[in-house]
Amino acid sequence: MGNAPLDARLTALLEEFEERLVESAVASSPFVTEAARHIIGAGGKRFRPLLVFLASHFGGEAGHDDLMRAAKVMELTHVASLYHDDVMDVADVRRGAPSANRMWGNSVAILVGDFLFARASTTVAELGVEYVMLQAETFSRLVQGQIAETKGPDEGDDPLAHYLQVIADKTGSLIAASARFGGMVSGASDEVLTALTNFGEEVGLVFQLSDDLIDITSTTTGKTPGTDLREGVPTLPVLMLRAEDDPADAGLLALIDGDLSSDEALDEALQGLRAHPVMGRAKAVVERHADVARAHLAPLPEGPAKDALLQVCSDLVTRTS
Repeated sequence: MGNAPLDARLTALLEEFEERLVESAVASSPFVTEAARHIIGAGGKRFRPLLVFLASHFGGEAGHDDLMRAAKVMELTHVASLYHDDVMDVADVRRGAPSANRMWGNSVAILVGDFLFARASTTVAELGVEYVMLQAETFSRLVQGQIAETKGPDEGDDPLAHYLQVIADKTGSLIAASARFGGMVSGASDEVLTALTNFGEEVGLVFQLSDDLIDITSTTTGKTPGTDLREGVPTLPVLMLRAEDDPADAGLLALIDGDLSSDEALDEALQGLRAHPVMGRAKAVVERHADVARAHLAPLPEGPAKDALLQVCSDLVTRTS
């Protein structure tokens, strides 16, 4: 984060957190333990725990164990949702490794996700009723977002507005809860909690929308480039291309809507999108959301932790994986 003392503290917290996260996936059955640790062991950005730790700097001294519990609740909920997402998306790869549903089938993947949700629930109960309520509200939004994504927009709905609401519920809600949890365990004021929550909600959009661009532009992610494109998953650039309804784009849209099962067809679609000006316009949308996120931090006191949150916005906009 550019501040040596803060970097050292965050590194130590994340290293300890990783050990505790792995321990949380232990079950009475060795098979369930193996399956529950599958996605955890594949790594990840640990973005939500990082936000918990950073947000805890805006109150008093947070209890160490409660800080770890708050981070675990957020990451366990996130990882559990990935098991379910991979079943819904019929995914073959997660974080560069075979997905759980590919290895053990859909039923096992769903049940392992449920097991991890249960672990998150046990952990949040140790924090108190306020935390349980926020966790339940967040879980409700995650589920509603998934249902809305599965169902698709109703006739007459704006597909882009529908998509932004889906990612607000599926991604923004959990990132907002992560920032709020960090503030809560440190006893932050209501004004600070509101600022952190609003920041997290907006950063969630930046996080997902930047993923949309990476699916098209990057070849270094843990999943095959163009995975969303091939699977027909709505993403910002494609939705913007459709909304602009330019006759000159008819050929590219026909290619995108066609059979992308072959690597050759997928590569042609990717190359067409990479060369299209819509990518620049989509990047500008991501940058505007990052600016909104930064504005939400205005009430927070100046210091290394606030600087780090501002840096998070910049990093999300420019990241390539």
